[in-house]
Amino acid sequence: MNKIRWGIVGAGRIAGSFAHDMPFAGNGEIVAIASRTPEKAAAFARRHGVGRTYGSYEALFADPAIDAVYIATPHAQHLANASAALRAGKAVLCEKPLTLNAAECRELMRVAEETGNYLMEGMWTYFLPAIRQAVRWVNEGRIGRLRSVQADFGYPQLPFDPQRREYDAKLGGGCLLEMGVYPIAFSLLFQPAAPLKIQVTSHRAPNGVEDDLVAVLEFAESTATLASSFRCKLRNWAYVIGEEGYIAIPDFWRASEAMHYRLDECVEHFRDGRTSLGFAYEISAAGEDMLAGRKQSEVMTHPCSLKLQEHMDWIRRLA
Repeated sequence: MNKIRWGIVGAGRIAGSFAHDMPFAGNGEIVAIASRTPEKAAAFARRHGVGRTYGSYEALFADPAIDAVYIATPHAQHLANASAALRAGKAVLCEKPLTLNAAECRELMRVAEETGNYLMEGMWTYFLPAIRQAVRWVNEGRIGRLRSVQADFGYPQLPFDPQRREYDAKLGGGCLLEMGVYPIAFSLLFQPAAPLKIQVTSHRAPNGVEDDLVAVLEFAESTATLASSFRCKLRNWAYVIGEEGYIAIPDFWRASEAMHYRLDECVEHFRDGRTSLGFAYEISAAGEDMLAGRKQSEVMTHPCSLKLQEHMDWIRRLA
């Protein structure tokens, strides 16, 4: 087998981005799409040239012609959907956040271990070349000793509607899981230790879910200032700041470039020059893992996913 045969669960926007980028990955193909609304599955299949549609997730999981499943359902369904796919013998790439909390994350990883099947959280940002370049610059000592990580991600989700997925508490609504997961994950790349202290300032929507949040994480020798919002457009940049320089990454969650500065001078500017949306790097990496027989990613590891959930649990308690 030199190509992974993918099935997609959920026919929303993020699934469309995944399907758009599949041809750029090279080591995979989409053979089926499942939605509990058959009309959505059919429309998705027409748009993206997918051969088979299913009106239930269970039917897709039972398809012997599928090697791997991409879970693109709402957050609150991830544990059940990913567990069912793993138990059906499929490799699983589950959209971030992997689960709603650390307890669910541990449960899902237990299922992956019991079944012996591949599981990875779909943190596509970690696989983008600009982000990998920033990690290399830091590891090479280009900015000196790390002192601060700053990242924010926010887009207005207005007007408020409690039935909208982003706000629906039953579906894991709120800006922490929907958008805050990106800044927190970015911080983890450079500050993998548990914080010594976290301070949080937040605002809540009328139904009680957080719609604006700022968290300051204190580490032994550095800090992280992280923000997310449904109330307004944030800058959506990330900065990794050291004693000898800093790295600036525009639109870091979908980064296509990164700049290395010494004081006010840009001394290195990386651009990836891609023509894809950026999901292809994650898809290709997951496919390589599966073809090599690995059970988890070496980039988005299970311990990293668990740390991410533990950080969000801590922030949620303070919000």
